[in-house]
Amino acid sequence: MTPGQVTPGATRLRVATYNTRDFLDDRRAAARVVRRIDPDVLCLQEVPRRLFGSRRVAAFAQECGLRPAGPHRGSGGTTIFLGERVQLDAAWHRRLSVAVLTRTRGYAVARVRLPGRPPVVVASVHLSLHAGERHAHTVQIVRALADLAAESSGSAGPLQRTVLAGDLNELDTGNAWRLIGSRMRLVSPTEPTYPARRPRTLLDVVFASTDLEVLPHPRIDLDEDDVLAASDHRPVWVDLAV
Repeated sequence: MTPGQVTPGATRLRVATYNTRDFLDDRRAAARVVRRIDPDVLCLQEVPRRLFGSRRVAAFAQECGLRPAGPHRGSGGTTIFLGERVQLDAAWHRRLSVAVLTRTRGYAVARVRLPGRPPVVVASVHLSLHAGERHAHTVQIVRALADLAAESSGSAGPLQRTVLAGDLNELDTGNAWRLIGSRMRLVSPTEPTYPARRPRTLLDVVFASTDLEVLPHPRIDLDEDDVLAASDHRPVWVDLAV
């Protein structure tokens, strides 16, 4: 069986999510963490959006050994990086409406594929600190993902071959979490991810549509000093069979 091959006709896709706190911490430590995880698709939140933001994000992608899935302007600090095995069909970075004088919000979407496999739609999200806004934004995101998944599969219905990853800024009792969970299932570990030093809250998650097989969680020994220096969030990753 060749590397990455998991079952006949299926191939492993490693998806990770990471809130990098606008690179206010140690960007190089964050890059070392990412390289250790070695994702095929990396969903990022809180990447720089303003002065020299695009240049800094591109530099970070290079340090991670990945490539950006298109420019991230208008995405509220979310974006997606791709590994060399992954082919990019299309990418979108979309803005969400927010209250005046609050942090801009948006989400990033990429339709990707591994050689010889059907496409997968992946979204990186960073939901609001306000419950009502989180839910309203999630309604928009889920609707957009349903449209893209239907376009990819050629048929409407339940979400297919779709992954949503990011920082939800709420617990599993929240309306946004429940809405996502009604369309997809949580596939990432349930250990707390925030704050990085003494995690108490699970904010960073990966959901996937039920047609995607979840592989046993790969244990990766990260350098704890790098994890603490890189961000106030811990990264999350999952292996899927696509």
